Amino acid sequence: MSLLHPTIAAVTARIIQRSAPSRAAYLAQIRAASTVTPARARLSCGNLAHGFAACGTQDKATLKAVNAPNLGIVSAYNDMLSAHQPFEHYPAIIRAAARAMGATAQVAGGVPAMCDGVTQGRPGMELSLFSRDVIAQATAVALSHDMFDAAVYLGVCDKIVPGLLIGALAFGHLPAVFIPAGPMPSGIPNKEKAAVRERYAAGLASREELLAAEAASYHAPGTCTFYGTANSNQVLLEAMGLQLPGTSFVPPGTELRDALTAASAQRALQLTAAGDDYRPIGELVNEQAIVNAIVVLMATGGSTNHTIHWIAVARAAGIVLDWEDMDAISSVVPTLSHVYPNGLADVNHFAAAGGTALVFAELLKAGLMHGDIRTIAPGGIGDYCQEPRLDGERLHWVAGATTSADTSVLRPVADPFEPQGGLRLLRGNLGQGLIKLSAVQPEHRSITAPAVVVDTPAALNRLHAAGALPHDFVAVVRFQGPQANGMPELHSLAPLLGMMQNQGRKVALVTDGRLSGASGKFPAAIHVTPEASRGGVLARLQEGDLITVDGTTGQLQVHLEPSALAARPLATSTAEVGHGMGRNLFAFNRALVGRADQGALSIAVGPLLGNGQAWEWDSPYPEDNPA
Repeated sequence: MSLLHPTIAAVTARIIQRSAPSRAAYLAQIRAASTVTPARARLSCGNLAHGFAACGTQDKATLKAVNAPNLGIVSAYNDMLSAHQPFEHYPAIIRAAARAMGATAQVAGGVPAMCDGVTQGRPGMELSLFSRDVIAQATAVALSHDMFDAAVYLGVCDKIVPGLLIGALAFGHLPAVFIPAGPMPSGIPNKEKAAVRERYAAGLASREELLAAEAASYHAPGTCTFYGTANSNQVLLEAMGLQLPGTSFVPPGTELRDALTAASAQRALQLTAAGDDYRPIGELVNEQAIVNAIVVLMATGGSTNHTIHWIAVARAAGIVLDWEDMDAISSVVPTLSHVYPNGLADVNHFAAAGGTALVFAELLKAGLMHGDIRTIAPGGIGDYCQEPRLDGERLHWVAGATTSADTSVLRPVADPFEPQGGLRLLRGNLGQGLIKLSAVQPEHRSITAPAVVVDTPAALNRLHAAGALPHDFVAVVRFQGPQANGMPELHSLAPLLGMMQNQGRKVALVTDGRLSGASGKFPAAIHVTPEASRGGVLARLQEGDLITVDGTTGQLQVHLEPSALAARPLATSTAEVGHGMGRNLFAFNRALVGRADQGALSIAVGPLLGNGQAWEWDSPYPEDNPA
């Protein structure tokens, strides 16, 4: 392990400095909530009787005795999400593991888990981002019974893990262990799947052919195998030390997977305040752990969604993280992996090439990760350079790979795919946004072209169908931000724009919405803030305006004089937010939601002030801090 890289050290120091008041308040609150006796000892007899009324004889006797820890299970199980279907049988494994230690485990509650793959391009996608905040609240409801001394969290996908994390941090005095389900087997090659999608967008493939390709890709229980938000979640959890080492990509339905689930439950029970190795999640998720997560996000070309989610997660722990921090980290962290959409391989190939153990070992050796953080594993982050093995019934860990088994998928720091990380901050007179460079070839990273301005993805598709799109253009898809309509992902545009780029046309996307963790191979300035509905410059753009998107220089510019731009009226959206699919129930979320670069939160997170009000996070933008 080398000395910490000076940029990583400097970014961490400034996060610590700016977070000092809120972090101190958060730690004081969670420490006040901890107790060395089982939590249920605080309950009245009536409360406690309700808490164990449905338990079997053995568990009821243990819970009555109030001398052993009780483990809460918060589950995002449903059998529609392939990644979450394996969780159906986890509670039985976890209860048995707890009983083997003389303890108990109860399902504290379930949280909603929507599939972004099902809702892509559909009205339900407008609930996706806000579902994270609902999940955080549902987690808090589950744990509010105050029956638990530690908790395990069953979740994998998109908004679900960030929501569980935010909820867990609201109960930061409890130890927490996250338990994944693992990826499905590899399906058809990603290149083949992408080709069929682009042929369909061009009208050259039938719906039956497209469905057959999609079904051959998403075909079994387990996580979808591309490196989108779900699989990025797992890697970031390991980088923060909140899962057991090497658990991210162990397939479901295997003996090793079940052994890791049992071991995760038992490890959570070993970390309670009643023992001699108390490790509450609120203390483990510190500034260094957050930086480690962002370092690994950049090194692996992970999901753009985490530039929003991990700001929200950090704030839930009283830590103030911003896009400038992420950009600085990305500037010195090399890209070490190429997993679809950044390359042709999937996460099973990534794991076989060396996986997280090799990535962490390389980053630690280069001084790019904090090697001294506490984790749920006893040896700290160094333990995460190991891989789990099962010999009969004996679960143990062995040293991970020291060299890549496939350098087309995973490379060392000394020979990276690129010297910088996967994401870059864009700035200019359009505001600021982000671009995922790792998915875009260098020759496509810069474009200056006239704007095609639309308010919905469907409008752009209609222009294409009518043959009305210029040869080269920047698609400005606005009124897609959190306040406008919940910030849906615009992944449905990826096949169209990708096909046009294949035709030799220069195309780009500029939007205040999100592009999926699956992203695309064309340049896309996403999460642009201020969003159009908050008076952002996107609302002043007109058809034909010359726009530059340059991922190399970090430029996001419309080529107009400031006075001419300021004189233009602010447009209003031509697409009303609908009320179907439950969208009417989220009107308050849209009204209250913050900016994308502040976590797009529609709930209060982090420490409370002495008067019980939520901590007021300062914003550098005047419209967010009215006088």
